[in-house]
Amino acid sequence: MKKLIYPAIFIPAEEGGYTVEVPDLSGCVTEGDTLDEAFDMAIDAASGWILSKIERGMTYPMPSEPQKIKTKGDEFISLIKVDIDAYAEKYGNKTVRKNITIPAWLNTFGEANHINFSKVLTDELIKMVEEQ
Repeated sequence: MKKLIYPAIFIPAEEGGYTVEVPDLSGCVTEGDTLDEAFDMAIDAASGWILSKIERGMTYPMPSEPQKIKTKGDEFISLIKVDIDAYAEKYGNKTVRKNITIPAWLNTFGEANHINFSKVLTDELIKMVEEQ
């Protein structure tokens, strides 16, 4: 998949920081305390929005032309680059292969008892994440 460039509307907040809307991605809104943080959050929000659609087998809208987006007041438009492949590798449901080292006797026991090593490791890691 290629990288996508979406226009985002940055809206300065009265109390400081920015709210960011990605108009092409319905409901994709985020915020940041600084412009730098808001920019990073916009990329993360748009990436998650698109990845969610892809993982459910749905389509997502292509970016519109920035000059067609209307702003008001202090709002401004900036372009954000969405790299879905990199985001999916880091956060997606796609599995990744990991090599592990265990004692030989434990491997023999596991194979003799038809234990799915990947499932055991995944289940235990999920428990650890949920306990955090």
